[in-house]
Amino acid sequence: MDFSLNEEQEMFRNYVRKCLNEAGQTMVAREFTSGNTSGFLKLQRKLAELGCTGITISEEYGGLGLGALDLVPVLEEFGRAVLPGSYLETMAFVVPLLEKYGTREQKETYLPEIAAGERSFSVAWVEPNKSYDPDVIACQAEVKGNSLVINGVKTLVPDGNHVDSLLLIVRTADKSVNGDGLSLVLIDVSEVTNLKTLSSLDETRNVTEITFENVEVPMTHVLGEVNQGCSALKEGLLYLHAATSSVLVGSMDHIVEMSTEYAKIREQFGQPIGRFQAIKHRIVDMKLDLETARSLSHYANWALDTNQQDKEAAIYSARAFATEANIRLASHNIQNHGGIGFTMEMDCHLFLKRARFYENYMGSISQFREDVSKGLRWSDEKPSFQLTSK
Repeated sequence: MDFSLNEEQEMFRNYVRKCLNEAGQTMVAREFTSGNTSGFLKLQRKLAELGCTGITISEEYGGLGLGALDLVPVLEEFGRAVLPGSYLETMAFVVPLLEKYGTREQKETYLPEIAAGERSFSVAWVEPNKSYDPDVIACQAEVKGNSLVINGVKTLVPDGNHVDSLLLIVRTADKSVNGDGLSLVLIDVSEVTNLKTLSSLDETRNVTEITFENVEVPMTHVLGEVNQGCSALKEGLLYLHAATSSVLVGSMDHIVEMSTEYAKIREQFGQPIGRFQAIKHRIVDMKLDLETARSLSHYANWALDTNQQDKEAAIYSARAFATEANIRLASHNIQNHGGIGFTMEMDCHLFLKRARFYENYMGSISQFREDVSKGLRWSDEKPSFQLTSK
């Protein structure tokens, strides 16, 4: 079966790449890490005008009404540029959940603004010294009349200081097992007063810690049913992991390109280093990893779009392989560049840091592999949340 992208999707990729080229590709990430966000904000507006922020949003809310597979070329191009921001969380986590579980009022409030590039979301899930296991969530939301009063701390919130809104996972019932008693709450960052920026290995993906002290939000901000947020989370993770694998493929594609080009121009002993067997074979292995990850990623997103029976196994297979392979390729890339690969002058460090950021983002490689076996029904358990956070 052929899971390659169609002509329209590849054409849109070219438009996105042209836009990123004009912005300087990784130059946007470099400026972002130095504290200059003007280039990033300008690029965001251009990408919104291009239609990137409305791909999976229904036409009635200003979007294009397309599927997860149509996000793939955009996400791959963003991965190539190590683009900062929360596009991944907004488009591949919050939007699918809003489309399926949002009320009419919530959709009319958020989706048009997301489609226009005027609103972005992040996910506030993990808490200090805890994992992604829903049963350990302690951030409490008490129902008082027509409002929720939220108290607790969320940490490692990606880009919490750059987004407009948060999808917050809170406990609205007594602690139990299997994620019971959780609710999803949509909250504007402007309603949060205690927000602290944390240090991050990948400076292009800022992380924050947010403390909620008697923050009151209307019950209309609950996404889906109260106490029934776990099932929505599981579905949202399928979209997120499928999309993340595409971002990783984009990074790997640029890494292979970097290594190949450098091997052609860097000379040792009177000839390009690409002629040496050690370099040549390593680049071939890198290319094989790239194409394997690309095939897995495309199939995972296709399986998600078409609701295939093996979609869970396909998505977690793609996520596990691409995560591990991306780290491997980023490390090989530095070796291929030699001493200069360790300097800030080259882009090698940007890709390695990004690879390490996604290593334990919303789960670990070992857990993804366990979820593959569960998705294939090799285990009686369903894909779980026992994810290690770092």
